[in-house]
Amino acid sequence: MHVAIAGNIGAGKTTLTKLLAKHYKWEAQLEDVVDNPYLDDFYNQMERWSFNLQVYFLNSRFRQVLQIHQSGKEIIQDRTIYEDAHIFAPNLHAMGLMTNRDFENYSLLFQLMESLVSGPDLLIYLRSSIPNLVSQIHKRGRDYENSISIDYLSRLNERYEAWIHGYNKGKLLIVDVDNLDFVDNPEDLGSIINKIDAEIHGLF
Repeated sequence: MHVAIAGNIGAGKTTLTKLLAKHYKWEAQLEDVVDNPYLDDFYNQMERWSFNLQVYFLNSRFRQVLQIHQSGKEIIQDRTIYEDAHIFAPNLHAMGLMTNRDFENYSLLFQLMESLVSGPDLLIYLRSSIPNLVSQIHKRGRDYENSISIDYLSRLNERYEAWIHGYNKGKLLIVDVDNLDFVDNPEDLGSIINKIDAEIHGLF
């Protein structure tokens, strides 16, 4: 079984992925942030490095999805291949930070990859307001994220909502995280687990 968690920067994807992996004894597939050779450069000079970064993420996530399907294991994935293609790359293109030529090249590459993989059995979307995202980003204190603007986060949020509205790859669970503290409040985590249980049992 393949479960994936989607959401904007700072929504709590990685944290929830780890908590659910521990609870269900699933294998966690985390986003490649530490070893990503482009992230620092990208946040310092977005226009120059946007295409490189997006292709790196696309390659990384495509590889992940292939491994997930080949493994036959129960896996929970932190962020999906669809988010790069439907949210991050189009946003960079719309902001003038990725050229038409690069965006077209990227889109064709994604379409080829998408034709070779299927969506997760369950997608969990973490919906968050901008103030909550900003608070979480500041709390974790990653240097390269200091330059992320509220405008950038707002644009991403709008694209997330549009993508989720038309999502049709499989089962979808939307979790509003603004008033949840699934790290320190066991009841909040429990309520998410109950909703996931209801969705999973509907899969069989």
